[in-house]
Amino acid sequence: MKTTPTGDTQTRAVIYVRISQDRSGAHLGVDRQREDCEALAERNGWEVTETYVDNDLSAYSGKPRPDYRRMLADLNDGTATVVVAWHTDRLHRSPTELEEYIDLSERRGVSTHTCQAGPIDLSTPSGRMTARILGAVARHESEHKGERVARARQQRAKGWVGGIRPFGWGVPTGETRTKVDKKTGEEQLVPVLDMGKAVPEEAAAIQVGHDMLLAGGSLKSWVRWLADKGLTSTLGNPIRHQEARDLLLRPRNAGIAIYRGEEIGRGEWDRLVPEEQHRAVVAILKDPARRTTPGAQPKHLGSLLYRCGRGDCTEYVNATVCGGRKQLSYRCQTGHGGGRRKDAVDGYIEDVLVERLSRDDAADLLLPGPSDVNVPALQAESEQIRRRLTDLAALFGGGQITMAQFTEGSDTARAQLEGVTRQMARAATQDPLVGLVGQPDVRKGWRGLELDRQRAVLRALMDVTLLPARARMPDGSYFDHEAIKIEWKR
Repeated sequence: MKTTPTGDTQTRAVIYVRISQDRSGAHLGVDRQREDCEALAERNGWEVTETYVDNDLSAYSGKPRPDYRRMLADLNDGTATVVVAWHTDRLHRSPTELEEYIDLSERRGVSTHTCQAGPIDLSTPSGRMTARILGAVARHESEHKGERVARARQQRAKGWVGGIRPFGWGVPTGETRTKVDKKTGEEQLVPVLDMGKAVPEEAAAIQVGHDMLLAGGSLKSWVRWLADKGLTSTLGNPIRHQEARDLLLRPRNAGIAIYRGEEIGRGEWDRLVPEEQHRAVVAILKDPARRTTPGAQPKHLGSLLYRCGRGDCTEYVNATVCGGRKQLSYRCQTGHGGGRRKDAVDGYIEDVLVERLSRDDAADLLLPGPSDVNVPALQAESEQIRRRLTDLAALFGGGQITMAQFTEGSDTARAQLEGVTRQMARAATQDPLVGLVGQPDVRKGWRGLELDRQRAVLRALMDVTLLPARARMPDGSYFDHEAIKIEWKR
């Protein structure tokens, strides 16, 4: 205690101030609290020995508050007998913290005074009851606020929340707004965009990307297609492999809104592709057996598709340069035996394919569509499973089920969801022969396909084995057609 000129002892007090969010960084919230607390101490004639400040820290979040912990240590050492705060909720929003504070106050004879709630006498049962009630109310307000904030953010996730314009959306409304150039500081008029409306050319490009992959094409082909069309990102940059993959993986393409990594319903924007197509493309791109890097792709029709038929060998062949003429030939990966001229083999395979696909019964080669797949029903089932996962999390959070029950239930639900997704993907996958069968000029259509599409057709239609060839045919030619074994799959 400090002795006053009149001989009376002056009570020593400390001030504690806190604000949960300080967006500006100006400390204005804690400064206002400090002013009110200092005025209260002055009115009561207390000597303020220390002011503890926790700025931009929540008492509810559970994160450590350095100055609060320092204050408790000092009070335990007897530096003061009064704590001044703007309100009790500045001190605690956790029952555990409150009980620790009550215990220390009883042991060290510390009283608490607030600007808004008055004095709290923690040495009496009624005072402790009041503190606990105020703490419970503060806790409820924090939880309720957290729910409101989370719900608001979830709602915003269904609309446009700002940032760089996403590829596929943003149609000019005809209105303009003023924007300040960050580099020059000059004002300029920029068009106002409707982020819920699809940009026709970009939306069509997203659909083409889905169609390519679903028909057996590659991401690399779509990247090349985008470049040929002169399409760039919304920042004007070329769309590379990784950006293209990210574009096709977006749930937004199918009108699906995401919050904290979970699907929460339909977004408030135009859908670019059907949901079943989106899920099918996601399944293709995330297939563990698929290449995860662009890497070296096969550059020839039969590379790693034709098999070697020499002896008991069943390895695949690659196109390599053989002989003095520097001609490309298909040769077994093991390196044994001679090669087969690439252009002659591919030309023969093309002739056989074109002939088969030009017949009147070529339509019989097409796989039947998945008419048994009820896409709307699968979509409804998918949403029900996702809601069940959310309900399980709520039950576990409320202590109504154990961790084992939560884990078992969520594992079962996720397995069911995976099965539903696979069925939806099957409904959207396209037969690679579609687009060739029924064409008036099948050869022209074949040659107009990207290499990966041609390989997808070959993979779907036949298995090719290159047998040892005779040196010269009876007619005097050097290409042994009979040494190319074709097994039809359809």
